[in-house]
Amino acid sequence: MKYSIVLLSLLFTLKSIAQPTYADWNTFLKKYVSTTGEVNYKSIKANRSELDKITKEFSNTKVLDAWSKDEQLAFWINAYNAFTVSLLVDNYPLKSIQNLDGGKTWDVKRITIDGKKYSLNYIENDIIRPKYKDARIHFAVNCGAASCPPLLNAAFMGKTLNTQLEAVTKTFINNKRFQTLSPSSAKISKIFEWYAKDFGDLVTFINKYSAVQVKKDAKVIYNDYDWSLNGK
Repeated sequence: MKYSIVLLSLLFTLKSIAQPTYADWNTFLKKYVSTTGEVNYKSIKANRSELDKITKEFSNTKVLDAWSKDEQLAFWINAYNAFTVSLLVDNYPLKSIQNLDGGKTWDVKRITIDGKKYSLNYIENDIIRPKYKDARIHFAVNCGAASCPPLLNAAFMGKTLNTQLEAVTKTFINNKRFQTLSPSSAKISKIFEWYAKDFGDLVTFINKYSAVQVKKDAKVIYNDYDWSLNGK
């Protein structure tokens, strides 16, 4: 009996610190998001219960210190993206996320996780950026706009997070839809301007991932941001 109690206690402890599998979220992304990041909002709205189940799973999850740093970060990236999709589906059809809440929708505390209310801005700017200090997250979190780095059609996972972040960063920087790079000039996303302090020396950061090496004295131009919806 004593050993049974100890075993049950151990199983309970392991269950309480287990990370989400993101199985439903991963299946959902593969079903409704193309390999280029285009989101099928119309179909999601027609099958809304699938997304509701997923956001409920995120809401009922407690992020624990016992999780690794990558496991925690993967959760917050996935949660940010899932609740952004949910927000857009709630208001679909719409032309742009900026049409919501007077352009301040990122500040609305409408997200519940483990009994606490969060806004999208709080998740990104008060949790993800200051706690994990990884500039690559800017190519993983998705704001639902055409100029935003494409939504990955797979869940971010703690055990593969570094590989995934490397991949989405490299893909975005080398995508001519978002960047036009040459040795003497860099016409790049506004993201690099808005979050300049996260990237450190910008040219060094870009050259780490770019197929085209940009010179230190290259002319830098920031593209206009297209806030139209990243799907249909």
